[in-house]
Amino acid sequence: MTYHVPVMLQACLDGLKIKPDGTYVDVTFGAGGHSKSILKSLGVKGRLFGFDQDVDAIANQIEDERFTFVHANFRYLSNFLDYYQIDYVDGILADLGVSSHQINEADRGFSFRFQGPIDMRMNRYLEKTAADVLNTYDESELLRILSGFGQVRNSKTLASAIVDERNQVKFSVMSQLVNLLDRTRIGNRAKYFAQVFQALRVEVNEEMEVLKEFLNAATHRLAHEGRFVVMSYHSLEDKLVKSVMKTGNVYGEMKRDDYGNIERPYKLITKGVVQATPGEIKENNRARSARLRIAERRRDGKRSKK
Repeated sequence: MTYHVPVMLQACLDGLKIKPDGTYVDVTFGAGGHSKSILKSLGVKGRLFGFDQDVDAIANQIEDERFTFVHANFRYLSNFLDYYQIDYVDGILADLGVSSHQINEADRGFSFRFQGPIDMRMNRYLEKTAADVLNTYDESELLRILSGFGQVRNSKTLASAIVDERNQVKFSVMSQLVNLLDRTRIGNRAKYFAQVFQALRVEVNEEMEVLKEFLNAATHRLAHEGRFVVMSYHSLEDKLVKSVMKTGNVYGEMKRDDYGNIERPYKLITKGVVQATPGEIKENNRARSARLRIAERRRDGKRSKK
């Protein structure tokens, strides 16, 4: 099953600085595009783990004795590295957000272009769907996710409209949500819809909580000079990634030890954000919003004094 074109593939491979006998993790395996390329750079003693929570990704497993597929959310990175008796890895790659396959499958409910259920679960085994959020969250909770996760300008108006709508008919299919948004939207239609869908998707999949747990785990599992390569697709993700790479924590708080040394677990390889080239965007529209950051793990994180 080929259903996802890897974004900024060569930049990611260069960022990982792959050692032939190293151990690497692709925490967003998908169709295996990035993983297949990583394997080409590994020697016989190299090892690669691919994480993916989507059951559809299981069909894309790579038949290679150096590769191990882990059907799990990447928030459990440390748990599974413990299980496979791996203390540290030489590189971690994360291509965050929803995959092009998930967007293009009508029954997954990630896109307003298709008729289908209002679902948006990256893991089909999760209980809560986007329809459940629309039908059960009170107005203040809807306002919280629309403004916080989607940065929707008229969040209050939309939250109220959702409650009024569901009092008449419960949300179940995409056309209901699309019709409501067409009545309430302000500004560009595509942008407005994308913001609302992002807010619902982030809430359903607990994406911010998951990302925080993963970033913390990655920092503790990278070996000295291990490379951390992360692609994010919206400002909420990128802010957390940037904070961790600059300070070692998701809060962006610069910390000092008892001797006044600033603790910086990472050396920044990219100065700011790397974006896709016009050619890459032409081949894969998803690359348009991609933001790539690369950092290298330091041994003790202490490089400057007060």
